[in-house]
Amino acid sequence: MGQGLSCRVQDEHGLFTAVQSGDLETVRSVLERDPDLIHQTTVNDRHSALHIAAANGRIEIVSMLLDDRLLNSDSLNRHKQTPLMLAAMHGKISCVQKLIEAGANILMFDSMNGRTCLHYAAFYGHSDCLQTILFAARTSHIAVSWGFSRFVNIRDGKGATPLHLAARQQHPNCVHKLLDSGALVCASTGGYSFPGSTPLHLAARGGSIECIRELLAWGADRHQHDSSGRIPYMVALKHKNGACAALLNPSSAEPLVWPSPLKFISELHQDAKALLERALMEANREREKTIFKGAGHLVPSSSQSDNDGIDDNISEVSEMELCCICFDHVCTIEVQDCGHQMCAQCTLALCCHNKVNPSTPPVCPFCRSKIVRLVAVEVKTANQDLNPKLWKSRMPNCMEESCSIKGLLGVPSFGKARSHGSARISVDTQCIDKT
Repeated sequence: MGQGLSCRVQDEHGLFTAVQSGDLETVRSVLERDPDLIHQTTVNDRHSALHIAAANGRIEIVSMLLDDRLLNSDSLNRHKQTPLMLAAMHGKISCVQKLIEAGANILMFDSMNGRTCLHYAAFYGHSDCLQTILFAARTSHIAVSWGFSRFVNIRDGKGATPLHLAARQQHPNCVHKLLDSGALVCASTGGYSFPGSTPLHLAARGGSIECIRELLAWGADRHQHDSSGRIPYMVALKHKNGACAALLNPSSAEPLVWPSPLKFISELHQDAKALLERALMEANREREKTIFKGAGHLVPSSSQSDNDGIDDNISEVSEMELCCICFDHVCTIEVQDCGHQMCAQCTLALCCHNKVNPSTPPVCPFCRSKIVRLVAVEVKTANQDLNPKLWKSRMPNCMEESCSIKGLLGVPSFGKARSHGSARISVDTQCIDKT
């Protein structure tokens, strides 16, 4: 993809050397003596000074070239790569931001693989650059004239979307950001890798447990075939990725999937969403432990500790702060405007129930009002005073027969109630919403 910049350049004037090393004063001096040198390019790859500065993260020089000179921010090298593509390739976030501010076109394709700057960020795993490009696409004319969803799922010359590239190159953070932005989890490739491969096929080939977890949690189909008739499980076996194969085995338990009813909640606060996503991943990791144990594999270490959740401090939290549905976890999610609270695990279980109409929001288990907004709540520790009136307002009917807690414990999405009345999320395949 043209990652290395050409070293064999005609640079008698010292401009390119100064740009590459970040010598701003020399660059100014050279251009003051001969302003036409700003249009000079390297011999082999036809990199301009702006290409070299962007690829090396020389933000001062990038700013000077864009602000003080009448330069085209979308100038092309031999492979029709723009400075923005090179900045995204090398993860130079400040240069990516500056180029986009200067009007760089995020919808340009190179001539090697027909890829955009979004493909470059995804392929090389620079999630911050990817996020910046996605934000620019959402807030620019691209979203209006071309469509944001279409941009997220844009294909390169071989039919690969950015999600395909991120999954193949084992970049779970990029996979997550793309899925969260509407990337199609079951899209098939054209000529990239094996034709008909989905992101799950490519993650199985690359051997990334984290990417597979993300894709499965967003509804990737373990039974989908590529053009050779292979499912992801067979791809993982072929490439000797045993742990991945254990998760992808069609006979193993189905993973918990990000519930589609939550997608219809008009206001899902980002902090609340992060708590729900973490709870979903933790529930799936519990399922994985059983799968790995049965397959004889060690449980792979995750990028984040399983013990970094808010519930780790449960012994230090007042008993009154426990979720009154399961009595296992701290209340971290609040329903607005009714103010009732529950833990993220129970919120997920409500939305994973297979009888919930995915086109309408779920309802609060306490007052039966529609859930239109979820926010994260601040956890109060045991040494903090808790207003009894506030606690009473959180669960006004918990001790009354009109409370629907008994009904919730009977919902298939919850496990069997334990001796003290707790209930855990079940991974029963009948209760998982795959839409």
